[in-house]
Amino acid sequence: MRQHVSDSRTLVIGAGATGWSVARFLDARGEVCELADDNPEAVSPASAVENGPGLAVRRLDASLLDGVSRLVVSPGVPADHPVLMEAAARGVAVTGDIALFMREARAPVVAITASNGKSTVTELLGEMARAAGRRVGVGGNLGTPALDLLADDRDLYVLELSSFQLEWVDQLDARAVTILNISPDHLDRYASFEDYAAAKKRIYRGAGTVVLNRQADFVDQADFANAASGKPKVVDFGLDVPAPGQYGLVEVDGTAWLAQGNRRLLPVAELAMAGRHNILNALAALALGEAVGLPRAPMLAQLRVFRGLPHRCQVIARRAGVIWVNDSKATNTGATIAALEGLSDGHRANLILIAGGQGKGQDFSPLARALPGKVRHLVLLGEAAMVIANAVGGELPVSQAVDMTEAVQLAAGIARDGDTVLLSPACASFDMFKGFADRGDSFVDAVEALC
Repeated sequence: MRQHVSDSRTLVIGAGATGWSVARFLDARGEVCELADDNPEAVSPASAVENGPGLAVRRLDASLLDGVSRLVVSPGVPADHPVLMEAAARGVAVTGDIALFMREARAPVVAITASNGKSTVTELLGEMARAAGRRVGVGGNLGTPALDLLADDRDLYVLELSSFQLEWVDQLDARAVTILNISPDHLDRYASFEDYAAAKKRIYRGAGTVVLNRQADFVDQADFANAASGKPKVVDFGLDVPAPGQYGLVEVDGTAWLAQGNRRLLPVAELAMAGRHNILNALAALALGEAVGLPRAPMLAQLRVFRGLPHRCQVIARRAGVIWVNDSKATNTGATIAALEGLSDGHRANLILIAGGQGKGQDFSPLARALPGKVRHLVLLGEAAMVIANAVGGELPVSQAVDMTEAVQLAAGIARDGDTVLLSPACASFDMFKGFADRGDSFVDAVEALC
């Protein structure tokens, strides 16, 4: 460890990836810090050796607050944790890694949050920036922790931020920000949907440009007009015809185009990503890229090749007029319903859905209500197969498979030209797989084996 240059002491709560990134950041600055966690595994010597610097991780207890001038809280630690409540009572300052990062960043920052799609837009915008020759750091809630991205030669940062991270941000001051969408989530941590949405909306504070989903029902311009320093520039996007300077869709001679105002940018058919939700993601990325000065040509070029993130509505094959999509990351009914809405064509039931796994006690009736008009055949596997079948109640044809290989073979026999076979399980994977990635890889292998 470096020689300490300050007598003040910081307690970092949470010894996950974010907590260790904070510890490394503070150590590099010569600041005294301690790392603490509730999890016995995080407190083990092996964790300290693996993550460095040479800090011992303490078991989290209120006694560690003695002599502490500041707490830095990891995203996984709820604000009502007893140690945080005690810190508040003592008047100890509390912050998070994103606030530390924003004080140090010397390049423009784009900040992205959402209930769904934020990882896709973050990575897509990062690829657009790289294609434009920018030295970009991409991370935050996704991949590399924000503080580990700091470097003198960066000329842009693209951060995915969760509501948990935003709880500890007073004034973000990002160059451009967006909330792609908000749907009920994390209600085990928040008292209400409104509290969850309010945490997300902290991203607006100090924004230079706000990129809005103009068709989302959570949008209220007062949210950012009151929270920002001055009035931010506002750019919006949606699936309808855009106003001048805004982003949306136009149709010319039967062809749908991504457009800014009346200027056509790219035929929708040339997007490498599939689904209406990914059209929105593409439009949001274009708006954010414009806000930080990315040239249009490399951004459009990336839209032609960027196929999405692994296991998140990722197009893995197009064969005999059938599109195969891996959405193994969909481990709950809400995620699967979002995929159905994004990939159905609106005119006929064009989806063959492969679903099932560990149901986690979910109510599958919302999923059953979402199937008609979108899914024409359901292929089920795993522990929850019969539970889902009973929820569907004979409303559409159902097949059952013993494993992923059989599920893919059944789907291949059912699918016809113009159909999409979608793996979107609405369930956890641990009944049959090591995790959602293993499940998605199994799907990809089975599709490739069809040749």
